[in-house]
Amino acid sequence: MLTVNTNYGALIALQNLNSTNKSLTEVQNRINTGLKVGGPKDDGAVFAIAQSMRSDVASLTAVQSSLDRATSATDVAVAAGQSISDLLTEMKAKALAASDGSLDQASRDAYNADFAALRDQIANIVANATFNGVNLIDGSTATVQALANAQGDSFLTVTARDLSLGGSNISIGTTDTISSATDASAMITTVENSLNALTLALAQLGTDSKKLGIHKGFVQKLSDELTNGIGNLVDADLAVESARLQALQTKQQLGIQSLAIANQAPSAVLALFR
Repeated sequence: MLTVNTNYGALIALQNLNSTNKSLTEVQNRINTGLKVGGPKDDGAVFAIAQSMRSDVASLTAVQSSLDRATSATDVAVAAGQSISDLLTEMKAKALAASDGSLDQASRDAYNADFAALRDQIANIVANATFNGVNLIDGSTATVQALANAQGDSFLTVTARDLSLGGSNISIGTTDTISSATDASAMITTVENSLNALTLALAQLGTDSKKLGIHKGFVQKLSDELTNGIGNLVDADLAVESARLQALQTKQQLGIQSLAIANQAPSAVLALFR
């Protein structure tokens, strides 16, 4: 049937061309963004899953920051403890030398002055072993907690170790001296006991630091896997999209030609009235 009111062929050609244009727009968006699911309109379920996973990745970044802070505070404490250990070793040597009863007073005073300077340096190290307001060796803090998961309901705990003078590990007092042979002899045992306690405290701090490092490595791997999973869900395969683009561009040109041909059909009616 020939009619000028309704051109069914043109309508079909237009529908197909519109469909091709829509697909072409989708492919172009995927190429521009690199995403096959860029929003809820593309695939609501996949978009929701990806957003939830993105939230977990962001939370794991906060977990890593928390672990970094706790690790740094612990490492500062360990470094300070190692310095204190070296000082105690020197102090033991000074006390041993000062315990010699044959020393004259001037020599003993010199050893005592060195001993006091080393003792005071321990106090300075303890006071300054602070990271981000946290000092794990001055007795002001019992524990430090770091986030362990993205939900914020699990923690890793680092136990503080008091390395201050006269504290639970270092029994040397803030005013102790080796001004006499008797004091020096007694100080040898005091320093040895402090060294033994300090060694144990350092081992415990080192274990806590290692624990934090291991967990940080796991969190980083977990974050990487989640990021990879998000990519698997929403990233576009650009090789496939490139092939589709070529095909759709060809199909678009053919659709335009088909519509042009269909639009010429009503002009055939004129031949009947010549």
